[in-house]
Amino acid sequence: MIIDKNAVVGVHYELDVEGQKIDASGEQPLVYLHGHGMMIPGFEKQLVGLKEGDKYDFIVSASEGYGDFNENAIVELDKQIFLVDGTMSTEVFEGAQLQLTNQDGQPMSGVVQKISEDKVTMDFNHQLAGKELHFTGSIASLREATKEEISHGHVHGPGGHH
Repeated sequence: MIIDKNAVVGVHYELDVEGQKIDASGEQPLVYLHGHGMMIPGFEKQLVGLKEGDKYDFIVSASEGYGDFNENAIVELDKQIFLVDGTMSTEVFEGAQLQLTNQDGQPMSGVVQKISEDKVTMDFNHQLAGKELHFTGSIASLREATKEEISHGHVHGPGGHH
């Protein structure tokens, strides 16, 4: 069997960005349903055709990873929205990652870049936007997905839903 859509894939991986290891699967492989958007597009694309036991080493471009860096995702917000009882929240400081909600009620994650007298500058780009991603690893396991996994769009563990 080779990796293709609807395969349940277990991968061991390491992710390097700009020469620094930033993530790894650890002892247990990461298990996902291939072709259902669970992984970044460039990662899935590179694994198509591999089989259990195969090793890999590839680069995923920013556009096929977390997207290109978008200058428009850096915004200045009114400092008033961060005040609690007239005082700046202790959770708001340069470098802090904050969960906010936009006007449509959608959650947004951003990093505080700068706090001025009346504005807070936030970057809503993914932290890996604009970066090439270097993946190395191996295919630890591979099987066909069940009909239930395919209809649910994710992998189920031993004995069912997890």
